Amino acid sequence: MFSVGDFVQPRMGGPKLKVIEVNGESIVAVQASNEQGEKFTLKAADVTLYTEDGDFGVC
Repeated sequence: MFSVGDFVQPRMGGPKLKVIEVNGESIVAVQASNEQGEKFTLKAADVTLYTEDGDFGVC
């Protein structure tokens, strides 16, 4: 399950989100780049922990 402060993203793709509330089987999150912006309520099963794949140009 997720905790407040975790970074997640929708399984179907989408922006990096920060969890601000956990309510049983759902979470409330905001875009990590705009924590004062719109709040999104999502089913916990529809998101996964955020990971960055690839080297992103790291030498």
